[in-house]
Amino acid sequence: MPHRVAVLALDGLLPFELGIPHRIFGRSLSPEPGNRGEKLYEVVTCSVRPPGPVRTDSDYAILVEHGPEALATADTVVVPASYELGPVFEEGRLTEELAAAFARIRPGTRMVSICTGSYVLAAAGYLDGRPATTHWSSADHFQRTFPQVRVDPDVLFIDDGDVLTSAGVAAGIDLCLHLVRRDHGSAVANEIARRTVVPPYRDGGQAQFIHRPVPEPQFATTTAARAWALGRLDRPILLRDMAQQESMSVRTFTRRFREEVGVSPGQWLTQQRVERARHLLESSDLSVDQVARDAGFGTATSLRQHFQAALGVPPTVYRRTFRTSAETAP
Repeated sequence: MPHRVAVLALDGLLPFELGIPHRIFGRSLSPEPGNRGEKLYEVVTCSVRPPGPVRTDSDYAILVEHGPEALATADTVVVPASYELGPVFEEGRLTEELAAAFARIRPGTRMVSICTGSYVLAAAGYLDGRPATTHWSSADHFQRTFPQVRVDPDVLFIDDGDVLTSAGVAAGIDLCLHLVRRDHGSAVANEIARRTVVPPYRDGGQAQFIHRPVPEPQFATTTAARAWALGRLDRPILLRDMAQQESMSVRTFTRRFREEVGVSPGQWLTQQRVERARHLLESSDLSVDQVARDAGFGTATSLRQHFQAALGVPPTVYRRTFRTSAETAP
């Protein structure tokens, strides 16, 4: 049976965010020879009230055909943002309607929020003592409202196992693609990313959007250096070599790089090498030693250290969990 995703539509919702789970999960198809083309997820939209209209933040409402009973059958519940959260936003508590709806959710159901939908998960107690994120502009208020939550305002999303939170708006795409990758491997996630015309993985975090979402025209960028580095991840890459690609001093390059990407060049290189290693582990039969060399870590020991730090599991465990079949490997 397809994995059932229930998207909770609340009054004041953002239509764009409501559509993200339907676009990403609803278009994810099985690559397996016996089931090729079959939907991997069943996505339904539900309300906290009986079926009927739900207000949006735009000049139209949407007609939702499922009530809160749909939450009881969900394997994953997604809560997009709303501009009409009332006491959830102002006091950190659920309304009676929301509390009754959440009471229907089965234990063990995977909970996901997009943007300030994290307020709903926090008010329901799902984020107590756990790391979480939300839109950067709401991060301080979110932390004050829910001091028991470990808020990280700099990342695009946080995967804490059965509870996942994303940053503002389009970061919901990053999180949903991550879930598809987690559930079915990179081949499926990359295919839906191509169909959606978005990158399967974005560099950096929210820091790149807070002060200067788009670099000022008079400033040089670090795009060429990143493209150059991605083409030679299996070889040593020095900071001065990257700076030379942009004809900048190391100090200027480092500052510009962090402004544009949100992390240092060294952190970015490690992220890219971990991603290369993930791809090789999923799609090839290369030994861990060879994966380490091809990803630029040099040794299996170095690969294991960085892989464990980034993903929480060693390469061999990751391969067993996420390995795609030979038929779907690039």
